[in-house]
Amino acid sequence: MLTQTTTRVLEPSDLDAALAILGREPVENAFVTSRVQVAGLDPWRLGGEMWGWYSGGELRSLCYAGANLVPVCAGPEAVRAFADRARRTGRRCSSIVGPAEATRLLWQLLEPSWGPARDVRSHQPLMATEQPSTEIAPDPLVRRIRKDEIDMIMPACVAMFTEEVGISPLAGDGGLLYQARVAELVGSGRSFARVENGKVVFKAEIGAATAQACQIQGVWVAPEFRGRGHSETGMAAVVEFALRDVAPVVSLYVNDFNTAARAAYRRVGFREVGAFMSVLF
Repeated sequence: MLTQTTTRVLEPSDLDAALAILGREPVENAFVTSRVQVAGLDPWRLGGEMWGWYSGGELRSLCYAGANLVPVCAGPEAVRAFADRARRTGRRCSSIVGPAEATRLLWQLLEPSWGPARDVRSHQPLMATEQPSTEIAPDPLVRRIRKDEIDMIMPACVAMFTEEVGISPLAGDGGLLYQARVAELVGSGRSFARVENGKVVFKAEIGAATAQACQIQGVWVAPEFRGRGHSETGMAAVVEFALRDVAPVVSLYVNDFNTAARAAYRRVGFREVGAFMSVLF
């Protein structure tokens, strides 16, 4: 029994306690919850460690430490403990991302040793909806991407990632991990697109999925088709798929400076329910 304030790497036997923490905020924690539900807490399967912060002998907060560093249900004391652990282990992640308040404090504590960052996106509205759009008709040509269409969807995925993050996902390992991730989403039926004459016009993925909530990511319209409403009708279609087949709440987060996207998502029925922050290395 841990009777003091401390952190440790969680083990598979801690799974139920970790899921209870994640369940406190099902929309906010959709990404981490989806990974834990699939992989458990074994670091090899999870793709990283799950750190737990204990106070009074009880597990109270988490921090996923993998390709991303993600604080979960973490107040200031827990964030400081996670920052201390992160400094000791050194930076292994490509980003810090999570609820804005906790992530902001985490970055303030880590910046002296981990900085400078390549980019800091301090306010990314978290948006959610529980019903199909009543204003925008879904695009009937948006459909699931088949497994034999991975080569077709891959260039659109690379273009989206490069535009959004500022670097190509093919750098480093030649894109092996990124291609595996795209294949995973296609194989699980969570990759959607409108395709015309073999050309991807619109695409989006359900990047994280739990029984309580799912999260849309990778929304992209081919440059030559922008300004025609494809992002709205395409998103309306993906939201319908998600609500029908995946979860009762659909969420996403978007850069605050992307006013066009925020307005489009509002027309599709999304409302702001919180805020994320991302630090990119």
